[in-house]
Amino acid sequence: MKRIYLDHSATTPVDPQVAELMMKYFVDYYGNPSSVHYYGREVRKALDEARTQVATLIGANPAEIAFTSGGTEADNLAIQGAAKAKLKKGNHLITSAIEHHAVLDTCKHLGKNGYELTILPVDEEGIISVDELKKAIRPETILVSIMHANNEVGSIQPIEEIGKITKQQDILFHVDAVQSLGKCSIDVKAMNIDLLTISSHKIYGPKGVGALYIRKGVRVSPLMFGGAQERKIRSGTENAPGIIGFGKACELAGQRMESERAHLTSLRDKLIDGIMSKIDNVKLNGPSGSKRLVNNVNVSINFIEGESLLLSLDMIGVAASSGSACTSGSLDPSHVLLAMGLSHEVAHGSLRLSLGMQNTDEDIDYVLEELPKIVDRLRAMSPLYTKTSC
Repeated sequence: MKRIYLDHSATTPVDPQVAELMMKYFVDYYGNPSSVHYYGREVRKALDEARTQVATLIGANPAEIAFTSGGTEADNLAIQGAAKAKLKKGNHLITSAIEHHAVLDTCKHLGKNGYELTILPVDEEGIISVDELKKAIRPETILVSIMHANNEVGSIQPIEEIGKITKQQDILFHVDAVQSLGKCSIDVKAMNIDLLTISSHKIYGPKGVGALYIRKGVRVSPLMFGGAQERKIRSGTENAPGIIGFGKACELAGQRMESERAHLTSLRDKLIDGIMSKIDNVKLNGPSGSKRLVNNVNVSINFIEGESLLLSLDMIGVAASSGSACTSGSLDPSHVLLAMGLSHEVAHGSLRLSLGMQNTDEDIDYVLEELPKIVDRLRAMSPLYTKTSC
């Protein structure tokens, strides 16, 4: 059976060049990077190179990169660490209604523990209003956390505009760039970003490793104690093979970014156009064109239960999702789609197809041939759907 992977926003396959390099540091160079002997020094040298590779992709200095176990830890370190460090100045945080739960739940946790929280709404495309952000700022505001690109609907936020505002107001600006890394150009200096979260397994690197950019001069209180690793910001023996693989993945992402963006944009637009023309009662969720991630397609198909649709696609070899992989065990509709104004019923019928560099036109043709058949079959079992519903 033909198998097509269209869930790259959940995770990507590890690039063979990344896996090959990592294997050396599992088998041949296995020293603890904190050790002073040859085995440790060789690993430390590779970690330093990886730190440079990661920093280069986002326009940072290597000393501003702290490695973590992934995007969730980096988000928590940025938000909790900055909030604690800035508590004497104020206790007000601002975020948006469509953030990843690693950001949203962390902010809500702080909101129950002595901090005040403003959650900004989004429009029907999943984009915040810069004017609403300005209105939400108070004298005691210490941190704004807005994601670069949404993991479910692909909406890209006006990060540069927000960065100008936070810089003028002397407010820390945190950006979750887990989904945009390698797909959108990121320059933390030009965008006035103080803290930036990134993750390896979204750019063909290994799982279990991420990083937090911390602008020079910004103080972040650590969440863990017990060692001097990562300048005492993140204690614990470094995941050397993972970090080294992350560095290589960042290097490759920088080299491929322009060609991959063109390839993915072409496939994305073909897939969107095909779905919208071949299936009735479908809504595209999120913006179009340059305001949308190049690899993201999210649609709501009316009179369809999302779980049935995913299972049916899996049966014909197509891997897809209905939203964030981190909430796949939940039966609740997407908080992102609800924040964008969709009803519970429509949100339950959402389908996310996220593309990767190995996908082809033939893959898209197959999906566009088979998906309408699945929709027709599932709708035939629905008591709510008739041809006059469209």
